[in-house]
Amino acid sequence: MKPPALVHAAILGTFCLGFGVVLAVTDRMTVDAIAARALDDKLNSLAQVLPENLRDNNPVSDALTLQGTDGKELTLYRARKDGRLTGVAYEIRGSGYAGEIRLMLGIDADGRILGVRALAHKETPGLGDKIDTRKSDWILRFAGLALGTPPVERWKVRKDGGDFDQFAGATITPRGVVGAIRGGLDFFAAHRNEIIGAN
Repeated sequence: MKPPALVHAAILGTFCLGFGVVLAVTDRMTVDAIAARALDDKLNSLAQVLPENLRDNNPVSDALTLQGTDGKELTLYRARKDGRLTGVAYEIRGSGYAGEIRLMLGIDADGRILGVRALAHKETPGLGDKIDTRKSDWILRFAGLALGTPPVERWKVRKDGGDFDQFAGATITPRGVVGAIRGGLDFFAAHRNEIIGAN
Protein backbone atom coordinates (compact mmCIF):
# COMPACT_ATOMS: atom_id res chain seq x y z
CA MET A 1 0.00 0.00 0.00
CA LYS A 2 1.37 3.42 -0.97
CA PRO A 3 2.01 5.97 1.78
CA PRO A 4 -0.93 8.27 0.75
CA ALA A 5 -3.29 5.28 0.87
CA LEU A 6 -2.04 4.41 4.35
CA VAL A 7 -2.68 7.95 5.51
CA HIS A 8 -6.22 7.90 4.10
CA ALA A 9 -6.90 4.54 5.71
CA ALA A 10 -5.60 5.81 9.06
CA ILE A 11 -7.77 8.95 8.86
CA LEU A 12 -10.86 6.93 7.92
CA GLY A 13 -10.18 4.44 10.70
CA THR A 14 -9.79 7.24 13.24
CA PHE A 15 -13.07 8.84 12.18
CA CYS A 16 -14.91 5.50 12.34
CA LEU A 17 -13.50 4.79 15.79
CA GLY A 18 -14.45 8.28 16.97
CA PHE A 19 -18.04 8.01 15.68
CA GLY A 20 -18.33 4.57 17.24
CA VAL A 21 -17.29 5.91 20.62
CA VAL A 22 -19.71 8.86 20.33
CA LEU A 23 -22.59 6.53 19.43
CA ALA A 24 -21.79 4.17 22.31
CA VAL A 25 -21.61 7.02 24.83
CA THR A 26 -24.84 8.59 23.50
CA ASP A 27 -26.64 5.25 23.71
CA ARG A 28 -25.50 4.73 27.30
CA MET A 29 -26.53 8.26 28.30
CA THR A 30 -30.03 8.03 26.77
CA VAL A 31 -31.01 4.41 27.44
CA ASP A 32 -32.68 5.20 30.79
CA ALA A 33 -34.59 8.18 29.37
CA ILE A 34 -35.80 6.11 26.41
CA ALA A 35 -36.91 3.30 28.71
CA ALA A 36 -38.75 5.78 30.94
CA ARG A 37 -40.53 7.28 27.93
CA ALA A 38 -41.52 3.82 26.68
CA LEU A 39 -42.91 3.01 30.12
CA ASP A 40 -44.90 6.28 30.16
CA ASP A 41 -46.33 5.49 26.71
CA LYS A 42 -47.28 1.99 27.84
CA LEU A 43 -48.92 3.26 31.04
CA ASN A 44 -50.84 5.85 29.02
CA SER A 45 -52.19 3.30 26.55
CA LEU A 46 -53.05 0.88 29.35
CA ALA A 47 -54.88 3.61 31.27
CA GLN A 48 -57.14 4.12 28.27
CA VAL A 49 -58.22 0.47 28.05
CA LEU A 50 -58.02 -0.53 31.74
CA PRO A 51 -60.07 2.15 33.54
CA GLU A 52 -58.66 3.38 36.83
CA ASN A 53 -61.82 2.48 38.75
CA LEU A 54 -61.19 -1.19 37.92
CA ARG A 55 -57.74 -1.41 39.43
CA ASP A 56 -55.66 -0.66 42.47
CA ASN A 57 -52.51 -2.31 41.12
CA ASN A 58 -49.91 -1.46 38.51
CA PRO A 59 -50.70 -3.57 35.40
CA VAL A 60 -47.15 -3.17 34.09
CA SER A 61 -45.73 -4.99 37.11
CA ASP A 62 -48.57 -7.55 37.11
CA ALA A 63 -47.96 -9.01 33.68
CA LEU A 64 -48.39 -12.53 32.35
CA THR A 65 -46.67 -13.96 29.28
CA LEU A 66 -48.39 -16.44 26.99
CA GLN A 67 -47.70 -17.68 23.51
CA GLY A 68 -49.53 -15.53 20.97
CA THR A 69 -51.28 -16.78 17.86
CA ASP A 70 -48.14 -15.99 15.84
CA GLY A 71 -46.06 -18.25 18.07
CA LYS A 72 -44.26 -15.33 19.72
CA GLU A 73 -44.48 -14.33 23.37
CA LEU A 74 -47.42 -12.07 24.16
CA THR A 75 -47.45 -9.94 27.32
CA LEU A 76 -50.80 -9.50 29.04
CA TYR A 77 -51.20 -6.68 31.58
CA ARG A 78 -53.62 -7.50 34.37
CA ALA A 79 -55.83 -5.12 36.33
CA ARG A 80 -56.86 -6.10 39.84
CA LYS A 81 -58.99 -4.57 42.52
CA ASP A 82 -58.87 -5.88 46.08
CA GLY A 83 -56.83 -8.78 44.73
CA ARG A 84 -59.50 -9.84 42.23
CA LEU A 85 -58.70 -9.80 38.52
CA THR A 86 -60.97 -7.24 36.83
CA GLY A 87 -59.43 -6.96 33.39
CA VAL A 88 -56.53 -7.63 31.10
CA ALA A 89 -54.94 -5.74 28.23
CA TYR A 90 -52.65 -6.87 25.45
CA GLU A 91 -51.45 -5.87 22.04
CA ILE A 92 -53.22 -7.09 18.92
CA ARG A 93 -52.26 -6.58 15.28
CA GLY A 94 -54.20 -6.17 12.07
CA SER A 95 -53.43 -5.43 8.42
CA GLY A 96 -54.43 -2.04 7.10
CA TYR A 97 -54.14 -0.35 3.72
CA ALA A 98 -50.61 0.86 4.44
CA GLY A 99 -49.30 -2.03 6.50
CA GLU A 100 -49.52 -3.37 10.01
CA ILE A 101 -51.80 -1.75 12.59
CA ARG A 102 -50.91 -2.23 16.27
CA LEU A 103 -53.68 -1.87 18.82
CA MET A 104 -54.09 -2.23 22.59
CA LEU A 105 -57.18 -4.23 23.57
CA GLY A 106 -58.63 -4.18 27.09
CA ILE A 107 -61.07 -6.89 28.17
CA ASP A 108 -62.85 -7.38 31.49
CA ALA A 109 -62.93 -10.70 33.33
CA ASP A 110 -66.22 -11.61 31.62
CA GLY A 111 -64.81 -11.10 28.12
CA ARG A 112 -66.36 -7.68 27.40
CA ILE A 113 -64.24 -5.06 25.69
CA LEU A 114 -63.18 -2.24 28.00
CA GLY A 115 -61.51 -0.29 25.22
CA VAL A 116 -59.37 -0.42 22.10
CA ARG A 117 -56.73 2.14 21.12
CA ALA A 118 -54.45 2.43 18.12
CA LEU A 119 -50.78 2.26 19.12
CA ALA A 120 -49.13 2.55 15.73
CA HIS A 121 -50.17 2.61 12.07
CA LYS A 122 -49.27 4.15 8.71
CA GLU A 123 -52.79 4.59 7.38
CA THR A 124 -53.69 7.41 4.99
CA PRO A 125 -54.27 10.75 6.75
CA GLY A 126 -57.90 11.81 6.43
CA LEU A 127 -59.07 8.27 5.60
CA GLY A 128 -57.59 5.31 7.43
CA ASP A 129 -56.28 7.34 10.35
CA LYS A 130 -59.83 7.60 11.71
CA ILE A 131 -58.96 4.58 13.85
CA ASP A 132 -57.06 7.05 16.04
CA THR A 133 -59.14 8.73 18.77
CA ARG A 134 -57.41 12.05 17.92
CA LYS A 135 -59.11 11.90 14.51
CA SER A 136 -62.44 10.16 15.15
CA ASP A 137 -64.48 8.38 17.82
CA TRP A 138 -64.98 5.34 15.55
CA ILE A 139 -62.88 2.97 17.65
CA LEU A 140 -64.72 3.88 20.87
CA ARG A 141 -67.84 1.99 19.70
CA PHE A 142 -66.24 -1.37 20.50
CA ALA A 143 -66.39 -0.77 24.27
CA GLY A 144 -68.94 -3.07 25.92
CA LEU A 145 -69.03 -5.56 23.04
CA ALA A 146 -68.00 -9.21 23.35
CA LEU A 147 -67.43 -12.25 21.18
CA GLY A 148 -71.17 -13.09 21.09
CA THR A 149 -72.35 -9.47 21.04
CA PRO A 150 -72.80 -9.11 18.11
CA PRO A 151 -72.93 -12.78 17.05
CA VAL A 152 -69.56 -14.16 16.01
CA GLU A 153 -70.46 -14.31 12.31
CA ARG A 154 -71.27 -10.58 12.31
CA TRP A 155 -67.86 -9.44 13.52
CA LYS A 156 -67.15 -7.89 10.10
CA VAL A 157 -67.60 -4.51 8.43
CA ARG A 158 -71.00 -3.89 6.81
CA LYS A 159 -69.56 -4.28 3.32
CA ASP A 160 -68.69 -7.87 4.25
CA GLY A 161 -72.11 -8.55 5.82
CA GLY A 162 -71.20 -7.59 9.37
CA ASP A 163 -72.33 -4.99 11.91
CA PHE A 164 -69.48 -2.47 11.81
CA ASP A 165 -69.36 0.69 9.76
CA GLN A 166 -66.42 1.23 7.47
CA PHE A 167 -65.15 4.68 6.57
CA ALA A 168 -66.25 6.37 3.35
CA GLY A 169 -63.52 5.55 0.85
CA ALA A 170 -61.59 3.31 3.25
CA THR A 171 -62.76 -0.21 3.90
CA ILE A 172 -59.46 -2.04 4.27
CA THR A 173 -58.43 -0.24 7.45
CA PRO A 174 -61.62 -0.84 9.48
CA ARG A 175 -61.75 -4.39 8.11
CA GLY A 176 -58.26 -4.97 9.49
CA VAL A 177 -59.16 -3.44 12.86
CA VAL A 178 -62.39 -5.44 13.25
CA GLY A 179 -60.52 -8.62 12.31
CA ALA A 180 -57.77 -7.87 14.82
CA ILE A 181 -60.28 -7.24 17.63
CA ARG A 182 -62.18 -10.41 16.76
CA GLY A 183 -58.87 -12.30 16.88
CA GLY A 184 -58.08 -10.72 20.25
CA LEU A 185 -61.43 -11.85 21.63
CA ASP A 186 -60.85 -15.36 20.26
CA PHE A 187 -57.48 -15.41 22.03
CA PHE A 188 -59.06 -14.40 25.34
CA ALA A 189 -61.76 -17.08 24.98
CA ALA A 190 -59.15 -19.74 24.22
CA HIS A 191 -56.92 -18.77 27.18
CA ARG A 192 -59.52 -17.50 29.66
CA ASN A 193 -58.73 -20.07 32.34
CA GLU A 194 -55.00 -19.37 32.11
CA ILE A 195 -55.56 -15.61 32.23
CA ILE A 196 -58.15 -15.56 35.00
CA GLY A 197 -56.62 -18.37 37.01
CA ALA A 198 -52.99 -17.23 36.89
CA ASN A 199 -51.66 -15.47 39.97
